[in-house]
Amino acid sequence: MAEPIKVMIIDDSALVRQVVSQALAKEPGIEVIATASDPIFAIEKLRVQWPDVIVLDIEMPRMDGISFLRKVMTERPTPVIICSSLAENGAQATFDAMAAGAISIITKPKAGLKSFLEDASNDIVQAIRTAARANLRALPRGGVAATPNLHRPKLSADHVITSGGPTAMARTTDQLIAIGTSTGGTQALEAILTRLPATCLGIVIVQHMPEKFTAMFAERLNTLCEIEVREGRNGDRIMPGRALIAPGGKHMMLKRSGAQYLVEVVDGPLVNRHKPSVDVLFRSVAKFAGANALGIIMTGMGDDGARGLKEMHDAGSETIAQDEASCVVFGMPKEAIKLGGVDQILPLSRIPDAMLTYTRKSNR
Repeated sequence: MAEPIKVMIIDDSALVRQVVSQALAKEPGIEVIATASDPIFAIEKLRVQWPDVIVLDIEMPRMDGISFLRKVMTERPTPVIICSSLAENGAQATFDAMAAGAISIITKPKAGLKSFLEDASNDIVQAIRTAARANLRALPRGGVAATPNLHRPKLSADHVITSGGPTAMARTTDQLIAIGTSTGGTQALEAILTRLPATCLGIVIVQHMPEKFTAMFAERLNTLCEIEVREGRNGDRIMPGRALIAPGGKHMMLKRSGAQYLVEVVDGPLVNRHKPSVDVLFRSVAKFAGANALGIIMTGMGDDGARGLKEMHDAGSETIAQDEASCVVFGMPKEAIKLGGVDQILPLSRIPDAMLTYTRKSNR
């Protein structure tokens, strides 16, 4: 039999430690080997036995969770899941945890904690199983995606944008690139966008992230990149040298106005348990751009974007999937490949060149 996933829970709340430990005790293949009320106690226990996955709070006495996370990732990189209430009222701290290397984020409320933890036990279990499989070698300086709402119904893109009725124009000079990613995507996007010149085609991006984080993420990338990077706003035009990131908590879709492309930012239900959803963006690109687009699906858990990329492929778009070796989690690309919607499978390091090659072709 396979060895169980060894988990350490670090939280100053005895209630959190107790409820999460009880939930994990019911799961086959998962073993809680230790709990600690703060990182200093955790360090002592790590000298005895090292876990496969750490569940970590941010606000704790003696050492905060982010400092501990940085220490772990420097000394012995280990998948870490942040379980914190700071995502609601201290987004900068949680964003810092993302940059430090957290694999996923679970936001816990200030009130009703016990019932929330019980209801969210499926999310925590799935996050642990995914984290245990994470390829940390593909995550040199961290990266994160929001943990999907696994206990909610899984709806398709049909609930936001209908399929069929192709309205894409024939090949035009106004073309674009659409990217979808999740776990590990923050670092992957940084690796790609920082290598692009201002002459690159306009880009639309869905990165699974909670509200507040996408604007901060876009602002950070904008300081690092030659291209303009910002959170998409309703009616924004897609144009060369600009990347628009779908805002957390909203869906972002492509629309066409004459020969120009714009984004539409809308509310709606979770699609594939995500909002924004890659499938929603990719379907809209298939409908309104077709052969005038390049679609790229990158590291992430689950299958959001796989069907949408297949629709883009069938509508004439060129399509790329990130390869397994360079993915933190080879879920979304794997599902897209299985559906037959991928033209090329490339390592992360080669994706920027592929985007520039597509840009040069579009300018002929």
